[in-house]
Amino acid sequence: MAERRLIEASLNELLRPALFKDYGPNGLQVEGRAEVRRLVSGVTASLAFIDAALAAGADALLVHHGLFWRGQDGRLTGWLKERVARLLQHDVSLFAYHLPLDAHAELGNNAQLGLRLQLVADARFGEQDLGFIGAAPLGDAAAMAERVGQALSRPPLLLPGDGRPLRRVAWCTGGAQGYFEAAIAAGADLYLTGEISEPQAHLSRETGVAYLACGHHATERYGAPAVGEWLARQLGIEHRFIEVDNPA
Repeated sequence: MAERRLIEASLNELLRPALFKDYGPNGLQVEGRAEVRRLVSGVTASLAFIDAALAAGADALLVHHGLFWRGQDGRLTGWLKERVARLLQHDVSLFAYHLPLDAHAELGNNAQLGLRLQLVADARFGEQDLGFIGAAPLGDAAAMAERVGQALSRPPLLLPGDGRPLRRVAWCTGGAQGYFEAAIAAGADLYLTGEISEPQAHLSRETGVAYLACGHHATERYGAPAVGEWLARQLGIEHRFIEVDNPA
């Protein structure tokens, strides 16, 4: 058992959200009961995840994608009302960390994805230093695509570039297709992220740098459970990760 406020303080000390300019509020988004015995982590605070966590006896939830984002009008109606109502009805807290959870050097989404793909970062790049870059563990883009498919249990979309041997691989999880140009400038021969938009196909062809789009959800399902396990060890609470599959 741990106090909610101690969990919040521990997460803020670990992830340092004040350092980031983000798209929504980081930290405690919905306040629940004061004492937490069981923490459930997940990728997104969807209704399916919330209901599964409640069924598992959660006292608090930890996610990467929370409930509130820049540009929302603030009204608790429709789907947002349903999610908030579930949490309030059961007196369950919701902690959400977006960019801070991407960026953490050991427990974050980028670091944890790197572990699974045998990528070791030796530098950062991009806005707020969110992107990771390091030596390529494999010599060509097709081999990297095969490794990604095996590790994430889904085939990525590969743009092969000019087929050059890989020396440097850059990566940034989730919807970081806009970091492609920064990855190229940082010396990447291949860039790996969750999503792709129309401009990246042209950039890959014109620069020769390969591109792997591996799935937003698929690349970001490792940070929250890593932090949840860390909290469980630090504070002596129970932790469980619940996966709600998402094809995006």
